[in-house]
Amino acid sequence: MQDDQTAMLDWRDGVIPVSTRFDDPYFSLNGGLEETRHVFLAGNDLPARLRPGFHVAELGFGTGLNMLALALAAKDTGPVRFTSFEAYPMTAADIARALDHFPEARAIADPFLAAWSRGDRRFTLGPLDVKVLIGDARGLLPTWQGTADAWFLDGFSPAKNPELWSPDLMAQVADHTAPQGTAATYTAAGFVRRSLADAGFTVERRAGFAGKRHMTVARMMP
Repeated sequence: MQDDQTAMLDWRDGVIPVSTRFDDPYFSLNGGLEETRHVFLAGNDLPARLRPGFHVAELGFGTGLNMLALALAAKDTGPVRFTSFEAYPMTAADIARALDHFPEARAIADPFLAAWSRGDRRFTLGPLDVKVLIGDARGLLPTWQGTADAWFLDGFSPAKNPELWSPDLMAQVADHTAPQGTAATYTAAGFVRRSLADAGFTVERRAGFAGKRHMTVARMMP
């Protein structure tokens, strides 16, 4: 029997995990690692802004691909903190299967997969000090004591998973963002951009990845 908190998956073409709970793939069909670099790294002006102690937070851990991309980008930076919120964690075996699609990321993933298999949700991955908080971000974020310099907003599609893009949750993201901190997401949905703006971010649309016209970047106003 599958745990209610465990991700429920189908596999597209045998390599792309698709959440049956949200009917949405975990990464771009056109190149997930490249999309991560375009949206979440470049969208937050990373790695240029990275420094020892820099803190990245994320909504939607998924396969850990964004974390691995950040670890690759931060390899010459020194210790960087990474905190992610995930309601429905994948098993280590499913994560490994998904990451096999990305040899560059998979090449550094063994310490993460070993920790995940042990049930560890706090571990070190190269330059990253990682903590993954399991549960609904709507309940976890209000009590979180952290402050992020950059956010990866990577929940499932707002049309499929609107709870992770609600105005209240975007306000919590803002409350846990450092001055001049940033956020980036693949979606350019109007209600998401409005929620970020209402929460105190300056919001900008940029060119999206591959065939997607737009994405969203945001910076906390002073």
